[in-house]
Amino acid sequence: MRLCSIASGSSGNCIYVGTEATHLLVDTGISGKRTEQGLNEIGVSLRDIDGILVTHEHADHISGLGVISRKHGIPIYATPGTIYAIKNTKSVGKIDTSLFNPVSADEKLIIKEIAVHPMRVSHDAAEPLAYRFAYGDKKVGIITDLGNFNDYTVANLQGLDAVLLEANHDINMLQVGPYPYYLKQRILGDRGHLSNEVSGRLLSRILHDGMKKIILGHLSKENNLAELAYETVRVEVTAADVPYTGNDFPIVVAKRDTVSEVVTI
Repeated sequence: MRLCSIASGSSGNCIYVGTEATHLLVDTGISGKRTEQGLNEIGVSLRDIDGILVTHEHADHISGLGVISRKHGIPIYATPGTIYAIKNTKSVGKIDTSLFNPVSADEKLIIKEIAVHPMRVSHDAAEPLAYRFAYGDKKVGIITDLGNFNDYTVANLQGLDAVLLEANHDINMLQVGPYPYYLKQRILGDRGHLSNEVSGRLLSRILHDGMKKIILGHLSKENNLAELAYETVRVEVTAADVPYTGNDFPIVVAKRDTVSEVVTI
């Protein structure tokens, strides 16, 4: 199984998960051209994509969905609430209704040879999800756009070989930054985004000896730095009451505008 960030950040998100025979995208929040170029870099084309799993309807996750789905006829998987929101997002344009496939949290679906496990997250969207993927005994998870986590979150992220985890903002940078007060409160709230510190705390709860790669993603352009996210998460893991330190696992930060390394499990 392969995991690769085509783009990850507050300005646009698109993540690839696949095997030799099955190719999936999680979100298409960048242009079709950028998506195709990114996939080409890892030896895949949009013509190969078997499904697009949408986490939620915010623009940085669906801005390319209309163009891509219309051109290539790719099935779209999302919750009923998200599908309704997409259909009412004018900028996406009209999408053939037959392409939509409703999914529900905690109900497994199979797309060719990959098992997909949707899970609930706390975010200010219609009916948002994160996703876990399994191929044989290999498991990867993609979880971004959540304001907090709980035991349910932790339980759904156990036993992963690799994870792409949100580290959206540095709290101090956000508080002293240029965002208006209401937006700062939204991001810091329970239905906002994970800070670097909270990301590290969640990571410390799901680490195990078999974890091979951690990718930090969905960094804010205005309120975070790659180096700061990396260091803060490492410090939180080291400080946690777990038998690991931040140096025990390979941690990388997904890039906003370029394709990140391909993680092969």
